[in-house]
Amino acid sequence: MSLKISRGDPRHPDATDLLKQSQALMQRLFPPEDNFYLDIDALCGRDIRFFVAKEDGRILGVGALALREGYGEVKSMFTRESARGRGIAALLLAAIEAEARREGYDLLRLETGNSLVSAHRVYGKAGFVQRGAFGDYPEAPSSLFMEKRLD
Repeated sequence: MSLKISRGDPRHPDATDLLKQSQALMQRLFPPEDNFYLDIDALCGRDIRFFVAKEDGRILGVGALALREGYGEVKSMFTRESARGRGIAALLLAAIEAEARREGYDLLRLETGNSLVSAHRVYGKAGFVQRGAFGDYPEAPSSLFMEKRLD
C-alpha cells in the first residue's frame, strides 16, 4: 500500500469533499441537536491538528485531533466509501494518537454516533472504552462517548 498519513488542510478539495460527505451522513442519521461535527472553518483552527490519508495524490480519509483542556479529542474521522476495509481509519487514528502524545496528552476522548458500528469497532480495536458524556456534550441519546488512556 502506498498510502501515506500526514498533516493536511481541510480546505483541500478532496478533504472538503470527504468532510461534506461525512456531515451529510450525520445529518441523515441523527437529529440536528445530536450532530457535533466541526465545520471546515473550525477544523482550520489553531487548536486542531488535521490529518489526511493520501494515496496516488488522492485523499482517501481524514481525521483530526482537537486540543482540549486536559485531553485530546478525536474529531472528523471519515474514509472514502471506495477505500473502506483497508485499515485507513486505524492508521489515521494511530497518527492522531501519536500527535496527542507529542502534544503532551495522556488521554484521548471522542463522541460518535450510536449507530456507527464500524467506527465503534475501529475505536474498540484501538483500545477505546465507553464512558459518559464529557466537556460540553449533553447526554445525547444518539451519542456514544469513548476514551483511551495513553501510556
